[in-house]
This record gives sequence, structure tokens and C-alpha cells, in this order.
Amino acid sequence: MATVTLRDIVKVYGEFVAIKGVDLDIEDGTFVVFVGPSGCGKSTILRMIAGLETISHGELKIGGKLVNDLPSRDRGIAMVFQSYALYPHMSVNDNLSFGLKISGVAKPEIEKRRGEAAKMLGLEPYLDRRPSQLSGGQRQRVAIGRAMVREPEVFLFDEPLSNLDAKLRNQTRIEIKRLQRQLGATVIFVTHDQVEAMTLADKIVVLNDGRVAQVGTPLELFERPQNQFVAGFIGAPSMNFLDGVVTGGPTSAAITLAGGLVLPIEAQKFDLPAPGTAVVLGIRPEDVVPEGHGTRPALGADFEGQVGFAEMLGNESLLFTELGGVELVSRMQHPRLVAPNETVRFRIDGGRAHIFDKQTQNSVRR
Repeated sequence: MATVTLRDIVKVYGEFVAIKGVDLDIEDGTFVVFVGPSGCGKSTILRMIAGLETISHGELKIGGKLVNDLPSRDRGIAMVFQSYALYPHMSVNDNLSFGLKISGVAKPEIEKRRGEAAKMLGLEPYLDRRPSQLSGGQRQRVAIGRAMVREPEVFLFDEPLSNLDAKLRNQTRIEIKRLQRQLGATVIFVTHDQVEAMTLADKIVVLNDGRVAQVGTPLELFERPQNQFVAGFIGAPSMNFLDGVVTGGPTSAAITLAGGLVLPIEAQKFDLPAPGTAVVLGIRPEDVVPEGHGTRPALGADFEGQVGFAEMLGNESLLFTELGGVELVSRMQHPRLVAPNETVRFRIDGGRAHIFDKQTQNSVRR
């Protein structure tokens, strides 16, 4: 396997700059996920790594070797596409071995690699079938197996699970992660689904408008987002954002929200601006605790709100209410039926608050 290094990577289409100077180090054997909204540039970067898009500016190295001008076949990569891209007239057996045949690999070696991949992916019972006779999950495993037999230095996955139903997505996600660990492979995985990103990644790269917004482990991005974009993108449902004003002193600070609610916070966690400065409070739905559901936060502020809508999810409910004219989402553990317009008492956990500069949208956490 190999490291992948991007230095000041830029991609320009005519007058449109799609990728605006990306620097990234992907270590050998790590599972890295590119995530971000549609149009942020994640698939474009993957295609540049694969050699399917030219690089307008910057350097791309795989295993320490500059590959900007190398064709895809010489980069030591294998790519798994969203559409599977299997040969419909060939059996699973032939799909797995075709790339090796045209590369001139000896027949005994082809049979060895094909057999190992089929066993590892549970494809042995289906080797004589054609893709049309397989389920979506089985087809995706064939596509992964076809990449495996090439023994690449880097695996590239371009939204490989988006065509699968929810159950198959979960199963295939587990299989991909297990496979990566068994192979010790370097994997770059593109998705718009943050659940996939959080569960698969050793490291997540959050992209926004052709730039890297933040790089970190799933827990780092969830607990310590560097800006409002990452805070709002990572986590489902999204973080709540409320306008507020800094009040109090350096050791007993609070955020006063619209409507007059005063939320005490742990001042030592933040480099707060002067009292009276407008800021943005970020609070996750699980930290807006309905009375009687979950542990009551020791540091916090209470308010009552009418529940306009309750979304029952089985093991939990999402309650939609308002605070100061802004919609607020709360996560209710051990859910019960909540009638429309029912008044519920909530407590916002001040110890879990995120504070952002109103102008730059950057976190002010130390």
C-alpha cells in the first residue's frame, strides 16, 4: 500500500475554479473519506487521483512518486464506481479476471488472486452467474473484487453504496471496512452520506466549495468543529444555531439568546469576545434535553416550547419546537407520543455549547 500526497492541487474548467488549492496527506493503510455537499469537489479530487481528470496546478504523489502525468494504469490504483461498471455479458468469474488477462498476468496467478477475492467477499457460489442474476449488494462485491485482484496500492471508491437500499448499504459498509482492515489497504472513499463517513473513516476530509474545511477523526469533527459549516454538516440531525450575545465575565460567562434566555457556559473552554459581542450558539439536538428524558444537565437553562412536529424513529424521537422565533430540534430518548402543539419543558446543556464568531463563522473554542 502507499501514501497519497496532494500539494496545492487546483482544477480549473475554463474560467471556473472547481478545486482551489488542496493540501492533504493520506497515510499508508488509512481509510480516508471525502465528504461534503453536492458540488463541493470531492469526486473531482478523486478523479484527479485516479488520473481521470488532469491537474491544472499542484503536485500529486502516490507512494512518494509524482504521478501528475502518469496514465491511470500506471498509478497503482483501482477504482470502484457508483454504477458497478461490470461487463453484463460476462460471468462473475470473467469479470474478476478480465483486467488481469489483458494486463498479461499468468493464468495460475489470475486463478490464485480470483480465488482469494471470491472467498474473502463470499462470491464463490455466484462465480458462474452474470451481473443481471445478482442483487445490488452482490454486484457491488464483484466490483470490489475486481479492484482487489489488481492488488493496487490505493483503493478509490466513488459513492459505491448510493444505489443500494438502506439494509444493503449497512451490510456492504461493514464488509468494506472489514475488508480494508484485513488487507491493510489505503482507501479513499467519496460519499455525500455523513453516516457512511462517520462509521467508515479513520480520517474524514470535509470539503466545501473546492476547499478543505477540516480534516480529522470522526470524533474530532463531531466534538470540535472548527467552523459553522463543519458543525452543521457533521451530525444528524444538524446542529441547531441560535444568535446570541456574550454576557458575564471571564469565569462566569453566559450567552443571552433571543427572548432573554440566559445560557451559562464553561468560559474556560473558549476565547470569548468582549461582553455585548454578538455570537452564534451551536447546540446539538441531543443536548436539548426534554424534561424526564435523559440526564438533566447540571449546567444549563430551561425553557418551555410548543412541539410543532414530532418525528418518531422507534428508539428515539425528534421534537421540533421554537426558541426566540428560531426552529430548534431536540432528540428525545425513550420516546413517548407527543401531541401536536403540546408544551414540553426543555433544558439546553450549557456544558456542550459550541460558540462561533458571527463574522468569520469560526469556532472560538480553545
